[in-house]
Amino acid sequence: MTDNSSKPWGGRFSESTDAFVETFTASVAFDRRLYRYDIEGSRAHARMLARCGILSEDELASILGGLERIEKDIEAGEFEWSVALEDVHMNIEARLTELIGEAGKKLHTGRSRNDQVATDLRLYLRDRIEASLAELKRLQEALLDQAERHSDTIMPGFTHLQVAMPVTFGHHMLAWFENLQRDRERLRDCLGRVNVMPLGAAALAGTSFPIDRHYTAELLGFDAPAENSLDAVSDRDFVIEFVACASLVLTHLSRFSEELVLWASAQFDFVDLPDRFCTGSSIMPQKKNPDVPELVRGKSGRVAGHLSGLLMLMKGQPLAYNKDNQEDKEPLFDTVDTLLGCLRAFADMVPAIQPKADNMRRAAASGYSTATDLADYLVRRGVAFRDAHEIVGRAVRLGIDSGRDLAEIGLEELQALSPAVGEDVYEVLTLEGSVSSRDHFGGTAPAQVKAAVERARQRL
Repeated sequence: MTDNSSKPWGGRFSESTDAFVETFTASVAFDRRLYRYDIEGSRAHARMLARCGILSEDELASILGGLERIEKDIEAGEFEWSVALEDVHMNIEARLTELIGEAGKKLHTGRSRNDQVATDLRLYLRDRIEASLAELKRLQEALLDQAERHSDTIMPGFTHLQVAMPVTFGHHMLAWFENLQRDRERLRDCLGRVNVMPLGAAALAGTSFPIDRHYTAELLGFDAPAENSLDAVSDRDFVIEFVACASLVLTHLSRFSEELVLWASAQFDFVDLPDRFCTGSSIMPQKKNPDVPELVRGKSGRVAGHLSGLLMLMKGQPLAYNKDNQEDKEPLFDTVDTLLGCLRAFADMVPAIQPKADNMRRAAASGYSTATDLADYLVRRGVAFRDAHEIVGRAVRLGIDSGRDLAEIGLEELQALSPAVGEDVYEVLTLEGSVSSRDHFGGTAPAQVKAAVERARQRL
């Protein structure tokens, strides 16, 4: 049993807390990472209390000095965290009172741990979203650099993992840019809902002290204080929304990873991944394993699992705050760490990817990827599309049977399939002719890729 007399809430209890229950219910082992935001919130709260006449100027100075010392001790690794004090908030408050005496006990006036932790989480998440946006931008810039360098590097485009039509490597990189651009927009949108201040809602109903929540919000850089005190302390939508956004980012990186794993294999051999992002085998000396993409692909499931867990955490809770909400932090913290780690890995790796242009070109030329170009050619010559589709299908069959690409089939043979075929047909059967013909907004023509890169740089 642990004596409750040292606990801020101990006056109500006649029996000491069970030692196991004390450890089981404590969160300080993981929520201590919020210390910087807890201190930041306490500074603003103290300044507001002084402005409203609830604290004297001397008390404010004492509190601010004590909080500064605590912050330095934590950063120096000299702060003693206590499980008996349950969480980051009570640990800091207890140490503050130890350092400055009676003034430390006054800091909690007009607030509760309920609005305090919600504020800390929003401050933390606001900071981590900004860091995520910076890493996303760095990755997008790397993709644009690759797209610009390889605006005319031809590769096969796939549907159903079958060669479909020729595209350029630059165009493919721009597709991933667009995925991540939507992710950036979602995170920025999420940030607006994160940046609302719960502080001053106290336990659930507000406080009878004459506080100024708008002033506190201004000090902390929030857009506004939360409108409703019950909602302010119980809302965790912002956590779920962020984890949902992170799940989509990781889903995109997982799909990108799958392509890199395939492309780096001996069967595709489209790209060379830098050695520093790969590992070898303990038994097979020839191996070069794409461990970074594989690990990112795996971590996407981890974050999606956190999203599911958080939804289940909140679905049965009545208003307002419940102890269940202590379980929001570990999945959130792990999501943040996982997201930032994966983004950093990709932002470092993508600039160093080396496309193997000759291999990609051979693959594009071997899968009848210009078949649609031949169909379009026939349509321009007056053949109905469905008839053109049938004619080209027979041309592909001829190529398969004779082991030739469409560009290798003789003119007379093509004309036997359709009299609409002219001597200029081979212009559309080349890979360069195919990609260059997609010369419209959003197309894969090299000129369009370069234009898209410039527009994308402006968007960033």
